[in-house]
Amino acid sequence: MELKMSLKEHNDRKAKSYKMLLWFGMISMFMMFAGLTSAYVVSTSRPDWLNDFKLPNAFALSTAVIIASSVTFHLAKNAIKKGNSGLTTTLLMATLALGLAFVALQFYGFSQVIQAGYYFTGAESTVTTSFLYIVTIVHLVHLFAGLVVLLVVIYNHFKQKYNPSQTLGIELGAMFWHFLDILWVYLFLFFYFY
Repeated sequence: MELKMSLKEHNDRKAKSYKMLLWFGMISMFMMFAGLTSAYVVSTSRPDWLNDFKLPNAFALSTAVIIASSVTFHLAKNAIKKGNSGLTTTLLMATLALGLAFVALQFYGFSQVIQAGYYFTGAESTVTTSFLYIVTIVHLVHLFAGLVVLLVVIYNHFKQKYNPSQTLGIELGAMFWHFLDILWVYLFLFFYFY
């Protein structure tokens, strides 16, 4: 006897599969950053390591901005689940603005590092600043992917693909965005306290 799956069961299984794939991807990305921060810890024993390096204030401000963006994305997801499309639009656009502000603050932080006399390459560069730049640039690459995901979510929202019964795309986008935010907070705290 053949059992037929209902549309809801099919959608639930599809959602579970997509979320599992996203979790695998996020865990892989976290492992990469764990490896980079482990290499950073090991490198601190080098004689040419800078012990007096301080993170610029722009990185602290960018951390507050990225946390705020996570809140707005979460609220957007909740708003679409309640059928409030207008509020969802506002919150998604706020998330995009905050994400772009985060990127701008990261580059401003880089400029503060350079103004303090620390360079990524060249004769003036150090292992310490090279690690900072590499980890932050790799995170910015992932954030760029997050911005692309956010733009796809916004596009699909404007195409009215989300409603209280169909939220998978916005849920996946929010999961990835929250992951990127948590990853940055981890990196910021790591560099700030270590």
